[in-house]
Amino acid sequence: MIVDVLAAAGGEVTRWSDLGLRTGIDLGFFELKYYSLAYLAGIILGYWHLSKMVKAPGAPMAQVHVDDLFFYCTLGIIIGGRLGYVTFYEPGHWTDFSGDGFVSWKVLRLWDGGMSFHGGLVGVVAAIAYVSWRGGLPFIRVADYISVNVGFGMMFGRLANFINGELWGRPAGEGVPWAMTFCDRGRGPSGECLSSFIPRHPSQLYQALGEGLIVVVIMLCLFWLTRARYRPAMLVGVFTTVISIARFVVEFYREPDAQLQEFAAETGLSMGQWLTIPLILVGIGLVVWSLTRAPLASGGRKQAEAS
Repeated sequence: MIVDVLAAAGGEVTRWSDLGLRTGIDLGFFELKYYSLAYLAGIILGYWHLSKMVKAPGAPMAQVHVDDLFFYCTLGIIIGGRLGYVTFYEPGHWTDFSGDGFVSWKVLRLWDGGMSFHGGLVGVVAAIAYVSWRGGLPFIRVADYISVNVGFGMMFGRLANFINGELWGRPAGEGVPWAMTFCDRGRGPSGECLSSFIPRHPSQLYQALGEGLIVVVIMLCLFWLTRARYRPAMLVGVFTTVISIARFVVEFYREPDAQLQEFAAETGLSMGQWLTIPLILVGIGLVVWSLTRAPLASGGRKQAEAS
């Protein structure tokens, strides 16, 4: 999908609404949202791949720890992602109980949308810390192994954003043949697309490439084709640096959330960029720290003792 859309050129500007995309699968009594499926696919694929990783030499944990991480990291993604979004992007939700239905508190209404990458990252780090502490595992090495798998979920999630027609980009201007119009003025009474017809960057696809596919390729190559797994903090450092730089760059093409457009105009950077700058510094610091330490032994008793 990414390549097909970005490779389109010439002719009229593509309308997102003409692509015939649906937000989910209609089961009759319930619509299974693609965004939910994206989270599920990313977590399951990450679990499967992590299970393969721990069978390779040098693993700092066993399958039982992978099972624990699968459960607690899922909680961390959901809880951290939601609380991060509410805290940084919609603080008014903390005191808003205007939602309809049984659950009126906006903080708990995940089905209305709103998840934060940075909040989800904090949740995952907390989950890794808990599992590592409980199992007596080296935190930084567990983080190394988890970091290899995060790109899967990021890629699927951003593709789901595109399918949903949300989080569109800034006006593209001329010279961007893959620019398209979105329903940037909402939906009409009958659900029809209301658009300003301003050609915009499909920034969701940029993020799927930068925060997803590129991260996946780099991390898989580092783990399976190099000895980076034997340098504590190397994998998580590279991951943090690459995904943060990708996020920082793409934010120049992504339209800031409506409630934060004034903030972006006043500070010169979006909220996502400000939150990402410390992560870039942390990532670079981890890589430098890793390179200053001797690598672990390549297996056997020395490896077990070093872990």
